[in-house]
Amino acid sequence: MIHDSQTRKYDVVILGAGAAGLMAGLTAGFRGRSVLILERSNMVGKKILMSGGGRCNFTNQYVDYDNFLSENSHFCIGALNAYTADDFIQMVDRHNIQYEIRKHNQLFCINSSSDILEMLLAECSLAKVDIETHSTVGSISYSEPQNENDKNDQYSYVLNSQYNGKREHVRSDKISCKSLVIATGGLSVPTLGGSGFGYDLATKFSLDITDLSAGLVPFTFSGNIQTMAKRLSGVSRYVDVTCNGKTFREHILFTHRGISGPAILQISNYWKDGQSISIDLFPDQNVTDQLLKQKENQSQILIKTYLSRLLPRSLANELQTVFWPDFARTPISEVPDKSLILIGSKLTKWTLIPAGTEGYRTAEVTRGGVSTEKISSKTMQVKGQPGLYFVGEVLDITGHLGGFNFQWAWSSGYAAGLYA
Repeated sequence: MIHDSQTRKYDVVILGAGAAGLMAGLTAGFRGRSVLILERSNMVGKKILMSGGGRCNFTNQYVDYDNFLSENSHFCIGALNAYTADDFIQMVDRHNIQYEIRKHNQLFCINSSSDILEMLLAECSLAKVDIETHSTVGSISYSEPQNENDKNDQYSYVLNSQYNGKREHVRSDKISCKSLVIATGGLSVPTLGGSGFGYDLATKFSLDITDLSAGLVPFTFSGNIQTMAKRLSGVSRYVDVTCNGKTFREHILFTHRGISGPAILQISNYWKDGQSISIDLFPDQNVTDQLLKQKENQSQILIKTYLSRLLPRSLANELQTVFWPDFARTPISEVPDKSLILIGSKLTKWTLIPAGTEGYRTAEVTRGGVSTEKISSKTMQVKGQPGLYFVGEVLDITGHLGGFNFQWAWSSGYAAGLYA
């Protein structure tokens, strides 16, 4: 860093001390660049600490571009190949962090999410990266390089920053840098620092923003379904959930406002307002055949009683009021075949139209973001705008549940850090 009478100067300034920002910072720092990371909240890495129920699902063993949504589905390939899940795991191993591999190849800390954050901060310290919290950035200006041959070695970006920590230490700063990395995240979980700052800045530099919505988020319902969900709050079921041709097999969880659980969070990335979802409550069974077999055996039990052997009892009770109210007191042996077939079809294709989602308040990610059309997939630099980089969630790259969004943060942060 260079000081003069009015301005602090760094090679690289990074806005946002989350996963992508810290990764970009330590990568640039180890290249010998002077780096400053500015974080507007009171602490760094809040989403890291809160993730995975406090255990941080920090990556996945098997990462492929199919695990990501974007208007340019191939954009993420270069960065993911340049810095892989194995590369990050090697860093974790160097720091002797204990982790476990869970279902769907998800890697979680055994101890605490803080292990990952402390590792990143230790690496930043080794790389001599400066990190400042309570820092709000106001205006950002850019000056065209005077010498075209030295366009990557001039302090072209000037930021006006204000420190808003302890009242007696409030100060305003002018900071200039050669490279500016935007790692401010998206709109998800505003209590952890989510904001639209990165989108506003992208617009200032003539970048497009794709449609934004809450991603990896629970659904809400209205009317009878919401009432049913409230009565079933806490009940879980392993299902297939389908929307727009995409299916996820995982658990759903009924809540006071609707339905959550891993399957719902996954499918929410593919759902649009007003569309329906389909739930197969028996993904590994032919429930229609089972019902018909019970009739063939002259079974005198009720449909609800039989299905209570296969489903949570409370769920079977609620489904009766929706799917077979006319046969609530009729033994299976007396229910017409076509009615049993229809009931079986409804149980495997339960069609629901969510009223909406829980929104950014609980969303794990923001779906959409800064369009990748003018972003280099190799460096994360804005094409035609020397020294300006966008990384992590702020970009139009949204991963599936399971460690993929963290891997995108590591990979995109590393890519920018190599060139910023």
